Amino acid sequence: MLNNLRDSLQPHLEKIGRGFASTGISPNGWSCIGLVFAFVSAFIYGWNVEFSLIIGGVVLLVAGFFDIVDGQVARVSQKITKSGGFLDSVFDKIAEVAIFLGILVGGFAEPYLVFLAITFSLLVSYTRSRAESLGVKLQGVGIGERAERLLVIAIVGIIGFMEYAVIIVIIIAAITFIQRIIVTANALK
Repeated sequence: MLNNLRDSLQPHLEKIGRGFASTGISPNGWSCIGLVFAFVSAFIYGWNVEFSLIIGGVVLLVAGFFDIVDGQVARVSQKITKSGGFLDSVFDKIAEVAIFLGILVGGFAEPYLVFLAITFSLLVSYTRSRAESLGVKLQGVGIGERAERLLVIAIVGIIGFMEYAVIIVIIIAAITFIQRIIVTANALK
């Protein structure tokens, strides 16, 4: 869903990309920086000290920002590569699992809920990857892509309702998983 919004924001995102590209740091470098922020967020959630939900959520939003930066830097510097796309995708999954692990260790949600959230989140990514290997494009298909899921975790967590955030992620990821199966099945008929 947010991927569709990205098109209307593209001129602004290009400015951000040019600014960050001017630092000389590669798109893969920005991906690494985003992953580090995701690990810091996961650690803060797992540590479960006072204000963990607020600080962890803010750091997670910063990690998400760098997830936008890496792609924009690649576009404006014309350094889009298959290896960079692969690395970014793998880092995204590592970051997402780390965040959920932090939530689990911190005791912010029941273990079975965290398990379901991780499972459906990974299935959303897997269905897209598998469908695209068959020639079916799924970017923008579904209500709960990675950006939406992490925004829910960050924002709903910041206001103190992390278990509800995890439940919302389960619901939107499950719906997205089903939507992607239907779209792919129809496209392959």
